[in-house]
Amino acid sequence: MTEWTHLRHTEAAFEEIGRMAAVVRGRDGTAPVPTCPGWDLRELVAHTGAVHRWAAAMVRDAADHRYDRAAMDLGLPGDFAGYADWLEEGAVQLAEALKGRDPDTEMWGWAGERPRRARFWSRRQLHETVVHRADAEIALGIVPEVDEDVAADGVAEFLDVLPYARWRPLLAELKGDGQTLAWRAETGPAWLVRLTPEGFAHERSDAPGGVAADVTVRAETTGDLMLALWGRREPAAVEGDAALLDWWRERAKI
Repeated sequence: MTEWTHLRHTEAAFEEIGRMAAVVRGRDGTAPVPTCPGWDLRELVAHTGAVHRWAAAMVRDAADHRYDRAAMDLGLPGDFAGYADWLEEGAVQLAEALKGRDPDTEMWGWAGERPRRARFWSRRQLHETVVHRADAEIALGIVPEVDEDVAADGVAEFLDVLPYARWRPLLAELKGDGQTLAWRAETGPAWLVRLTPEGFAHERSDAPGGVAADVTVRAETTGDLMLALWGRREPAAVEGDAALLDWWRERAKI
């Protein structure tokens, strides 16, 4: 099992950006992306690469506020044929910024306990890229695969940052009176989410056979489980209160 640090998150993000660049190189930029309705491959790559450069600039400056991404000169090529190289160039910029910054440096971030620190961005950019690489693969008819350790951290990261995505009003409804949802990969890892009057709590629970829950979501791999949480794949099986799962999935989006 990987010991996740700021440096390891940075290195894994760099590797994932390279994988995404390889997926989109030589492809048709007008291919629709079904998991991002209204986007084509060009828009997906432009968004992902823009986020990398935006995060790199803020980390480099240890910014104490959110930069306006729309106002930044991102150097986007005019021709989609250059997007893969542009994505890789952004990977270098992001890795250099993250490696050059102490992970405990206080700076702006949109999630996590305050004070927020630079290490938020290495983890966030890894999983931002994993999900959008999967989007690109799905658009091109490729079945996404995610490394088990990366995916396990990705599941935890999704649950960690979800309460802070306050631009999505429905998140405020993720409350309850003790209802539970279990998320379990057949490869081993599992998580239990409990709805409370204050919000939701989550914990990893890898007990053999799983834990009792109102609804259990099963996936073959941890990567499949991560992508199910992000709404990119359907679960392999759902046991129990399917209506509770539907209610969760409608609200638990970033």
